[in-house]
Amino acid sequence: MSKQIFTANNVNVTFNVGRGKNKSQVRALNNVCLDVNQGEIVGLVGESGSGKSTMARVIVGLQKHDSGELMYLDTPIPQTRTLEDRRKIQMIFQDPYSSLDPRMSVKQSILELLDTHDILPKEKRLDRCKELLSLVKLPESLLDSRPYAMSGGQRQRVAIARALSLNPNFLIADEAVSALDVSVQASIINLLADLRESLKLSILFISHDLAIVRLLCDRVNVINSGVIVESSPTMSLFDNPAHEYTRQLIAAVPKLDAIVRNTN
Repeated sequence: MSKQIFTANNVNVTFNVGRGKNKSQVRALNNVCLDVNQGEIVGLVGESGSGKSTMARVIVGLQKHDSGELMYLDTPIPQTRTLEDRRKIQMIFQDPYSSLDPRMSVKQSILELLDTHDILPKEKRLDRCKELLSLVKLPESLLDSRPYAMSGGQRQRVAIARALSLNPNFLIADEAVSALDVSVQASIINLLADLRESLKLSILFISHDLAIVRLLCDRVNVINSGVIVESSPTMSLFDNPAHEYTRQLIAAVPKLDAIVRNTN
């Protein structure tokens, strides 16, 4: 049986909205529980505003939670994280253009992380940059390029290389292909699947695109208004969805089977 690399137990997040007499609270996450095993790709799906990205931000430490517990390899993750804590879990964001500093070359962007975390001797850091580009199937010639000079797919591969630079065991991919053209989406999905195999990575893949989730993920969690309403192995969920909200999501995707066949 695979070991759990990450567990969330009864995670709650509340946001204050409005001002004065109109001030109220919105429960963004309501007792969310989910887990990811080593070497597994787990989907988290739901409509816009369902709580997906809030959960991603909680997991990587960009958003504090009100209550509940996060565990990494059976060890609690503190609200205030050390550099070592942050290295273990890295995130790939939706928009690679905004997640990369436009003033920095690819080399500078990766070296910045390696320098901050100081996990390699200085003389080995450039070689690590080259190794990472090779890992995401980009040529070394892009090391001196800046984001504006690259395609969307190249930028997202650089963002993935940067996320991998600190040797994390767990990646959060938050709508990581939704800003890309369909043909480019397929190449990034294949890259993530390959990296899972070659690096034994665990990935939480957050998406509203059920066709991609069906292709890539081993298990799926469905979130609606901050509540996980269904969690199931991928094929079971698509063949026999148990919750009405899940059935509505699947029914809303036009010709799901055709989309899956065309992406293969």
